[in-house]
Amino acid sequence: MSLVAERVTTSSTAAAPPLRAIAVSKTYRTPDHIGRLVLENIDFTLHEGEIVAVLGKSGAGKSTFLRILAGLLPPSLGHVEYRGQPITGPVRGIAMVFQSFALFPWLTVLGNVELGLEAQGVSAAERRRRAVEAIDIIGLDGFESAYPKELSGGMQQRVSFARALVVNPDILLLDEPFSQLDVLTAETLRNDLLDLWVERRIPTKGILIVSHNIEEAVDMADRILIFSSDPGGISAELTVRLPHPRSPDSPAFRQIVDQVYTLLTTVPGRDGRRGVKPEPIGVGYRLPDAPVQQLSALVEKLTEEPYNGRADLPHLADEENLTTDELLPLLELLQLLGLANVSGGDIELTGAGRRYAEADMLSRKQIFAEALLKNVPLAVHIRRVLDERPGHRAPAARFLRELEDHLSEEEAERVLDTVINWGRHAEIFAYDDDDRVLSLENF
Repeated sequence: MSLVAERVTTSSTAAAPPLRAIAVSKTYRTPDHIGRLVLENIDFTLHEGEIVAVLGKSGAGKSTFLRILAGLLPPSLGHVEYRGQPITGPVRGIAMVFQSFALFPWLTVLGNVELGLEAQGVSAAERRRRAVEAIDIIGLDGFESAYPKELSGGMQQRVSFARALVVNPDILLLDEPFSQLDVLTAETLRNDLLDLWVERRIPTKGILIVSHNIEEAVDMADRILIFSSDPGGISAELTVRLPHPRSPDSPAFRQIVDQVYTLLTTVPGRDGRRGVKPEPIGVGYRLPDAPVQQLSALVEKLTEEPYNGRADLPHLADEENLTTDELLPLLELLQLLGLANVSGGDIELTGAGRRYAEADMLSRKQIFAEALLKNVPLAVHIRRVLDERPGHRAPAARFLRELEDHLSEEEAERVLDTVINWGRHAEIFAYDDDDRVLSLENF
């Protein structure tokens, strides 16, 4: 079967949709049997002939959702259907490209691409014919005998795409496939994939991509899903009605980018409406991975020309060369500490944020410390425990166990490391990394 095929059009209304998730939830069980809800009650349909992008902050469960759709993970509740049939494991019509290249170093390009066909029992002659065709169509003709170590990152990811496309997938699932590449390489590979899709040179009838790049999502997708977190779910959906190829500089494109930023940075308010004030958080809140040094630099930039305390988020990201994964945690922390408000795709420093920008180092630490002890329950909890203990010391493992009631082991470790770094900077507690002990002994 050739890779060149026509896609089924959306006029086939009698057929079941290519991919559908119905009330999908996922709970991970921790060693002490406490359930951690990662995804909650997700309904989703991938229609014929469309590309859907999924955006959301790190830890929102986007990759988990993709693996459930691929049949690599079972849902805890609900189910997934491929062409009307329930998915209980990997499905031949669905292929996936991962963030890491995941190539076998001892196999050539041709050997890596043939691997999936071999697992399907395809004859050696047919495997080679289809693999050579896939390698050619993805732009690697002439490198069939090369090993992964001989290839650049972009070329290695092309091999990953060829390996996925060689099995003639009906559905292609992409888990941040361009995130490990430099900007120019990612753009080239993305455009090549779009060309194959638009020109119908691949038989794929639907693509779902998890992305961390807003402009990438607007460039590729017909629909964009915004994922909430803790637990993950679809909080908003945006239709993109722009023909391919799309110009990133066009007013219509920029308007959609603005809309996506607004959806990503708008959180439920305390009164139940959508607004700039976040809901009250608890000790187990998934704190953003935002270094204080980057936060300080961003606040300083916002006070300078041309911003003067207020900025359009897409413009800010472009001018300061910030990726979505870098910018969103900083925005979350600024709001969490009361240093800035984010609304309608814009950021504006509060009075406290302006005072922070104008202060010297010692005054900044004091402002940061006061904000931590007012707005971050985990920091408050650690300081209270240390205040109440006779020796004013406590092992980090004590707080880690508490966090693991709410988060995965990996996330609990990251959140604890984050609050320790913030607390040490603010000088509200000390930390001995050798003994893994928090204390007040230096104060």
